[in-house]
Amino acid sequence: MDFGLTFEKLLLIGVIAAIIIGPERLPKAAESFARFVRKAGEYLRDTKTRMRDELGPEIDDVDWRKLDPRQYDPRRIIRDALLEDVAAATTTATATKAAQTPADVPTVPTDGPSRRPPRLRPEFTRDSPPPFDLEAT
Repeated sequence: MDFGLTFEKLLLIGVIAAIIIGPERLPKAAESFARFVRKAGEYLRDTKTRMRDELGPEIDDVDWRKLDPRQYDPRRIIRDALLEDVAAATTTATATKAAQTPADVPTVPTDGPSRRPPRLRPEFTRDSPPPFDLEAT
C-alpha cells in the first residue's frame, strides 16, 4: 500500500516540509516524526502478536490469497452452481435408469458429429413442481 507515492514525491514533500517548518524547528520535528514512526511500528508488531495469541497457531496456516475477494468471478460461481444442479439431475436420472429394466431404458440420441448426449433438463409437472425457496425475497 504505497498510495502512489514514489521516492521523488516523498523527497518533494520533505523539501516543502523543511521549508515550511524552518531550520530552527526542523530537528525537533524530525525527532517527533521518528518517534511517531517507531510507535506505529511497535503498535503493528503488538497487534500482530495479539492476533496470533488470540486466534492460535492456525492463523499461520490460512492461505490469505485464496480468501481475497478480488479473485472471485461471479460468472464462474454461477456456472459452477448451475453445473452442480445438472450433476444432481444426472445422478437422479442415473438412479432412475438403474431401477428400470434394460428393456425399458430409452436410447439417448446424440447431437451431431460430437456424439455427445444432450443436456439433461429436469421436467416439471403438476406433481413435481420446480423447487421454490419460501425465504427468498
